[in-house]
Amino acid sequence: MGRIWLLWGCVLGLLSVALGAFGTHSLKEFLEPDKMDVLATANDYMRFHALALLGLGLWSHWEKWSSSLWAGVSFLLGIVLFSGSLYIYVLLDLRVAAMITPVGGSLFMVGWLLFALAVIRTKSSII
Repeated sequence: MGRIWLLWGCVLGLLSVALGAFGTHSLKEFLEPDKMDVLATANDYMRFHALALLGLGLWSHWEKWSSSLWAGVSFLLGIVLFSGSLYIYVLLDLRVAAMITPVGGSLFMVGWLLFALAVIRTKSSII
């Protein structure tokens, strides 16, 4: 699973930079400041959790931890639901999309909890 999470972390890291640049340079004159803030929040959470996927990928590669599946899925779905819903809200002006955002935030927390449990359960002497 390690390589899959590393690849997703790289792809989503790239996407967060591209969307951040697009928002800052192309949308700034079209969006109100509060929507620019929402866009920045969506980008921040995508970037942070792309890094989390990279960390999970390294951890699961190092530990040969096959249970990284659920932590990684939680991070990935969290990005789609949290950041994705905020992008849809800002770009398409669909306020109802923002109602999905807390589900993504909850999945982020589940992912971090599962990752922490894996660290606690490790029998390796690496930490």
